[in-house]
Formats: sequence, structure tokens, C-alpha cells
Amino acid sequence: MSRRNWKRLQPSSLRHALELCKDYAKEKHNLSVERIAERMGLADHWTLYKWIQNGRMPICLVRAYEAVCGINYATRWLAASGGYLLIDMPTGRNASAEDIQVLQQTLNDAVGLLLQFHAGKGQEADTLAALQQGLEGLAWHHRNIERHLQPELELNP
Repeated sequence: MSRRNWKRLQPSSLRHALELCKDYAKEKHNLSVERIAERMGLADHWTLYKWIQNGRMPICLVRAYEAVCGINYATRWLAASGGYLLIDMPTGRNASAEDIQVLQQTLNDAVGLLLQFHAGKGQEADTLAALQQGLEGLAWHHRNIERHLQPELELNP
């Protein structure tokens, strides 16, 4: 079984986003739905199962859910469905050669899928996801260069 590339996944609906968060929490942090619900402070884990199944969760609990799961797919989907890009806040640090290679590969994949789509051979959802990821990568580097003159300290413990 191959491992998922979590950074490249783009949710196609809010339900899909909630499921991806749950799957990420299970794979990366070994958290079951019961443990996620407990850490969110929910009295009943069946409520969380219901929210994931029907793709409807109170908006005030989305951030708590994502914080427990360790990834922000629901927020990404909400931004994308409103026509916005969600970009991690850059700190103004120097980009490594690996960072630039990842960006180059992302853009190469996006252009390849775009060519396939216009040739009638590509899938719309895959093409849109790749283009969004490429735009987010470019926007991150754009903001990182702007912030380069005023770098911030990383406060991760």
C-alpha cells in the first residue's frame, strides 16, 4: 500500500475535507474518531461520525477539529469554494534548493495536467487541484520574498 502525499491532496467537498482530516489523524497521529471527539470536548463521538458522514459541522468547531487532526482540509475547502487561495504564512526564511525543486515539480505537474485536459484526456478535478496547488506554491514564494527583509522567528516548540 502506498502512502498518501498529504500536501498534494485537495478536498472536493466539505464532506471529503472532513474525511481527509480524519484519515490524516488516523495515519499520522493514530487517532480514532472517538479520540478526536474526546479531544474536541464532545460528549458523544456519534455526533462527530454524523457530521463527517453528512459533511455538516458547526463552523465554530471546524478549527478545533482541524487542530486535533493536525491538518486544515476543511479550511482549505472553504477558502477554495469561495474562490480564494489558502497560503501558509511564510516567515521570510531563505528557500532551500529542495523547496524550489518541489515548486518546479508542482508547476510541471500542473502544466502537464492542463495540457492533457485541453487535449480531452484529463480529468477536470485533478487539473483544478494541481493548478490550485501550483498557484498556492507560487503565492507562498512570492510572499516569502516580500518578507525576506523582515524575517520572523519561528516559535515552534
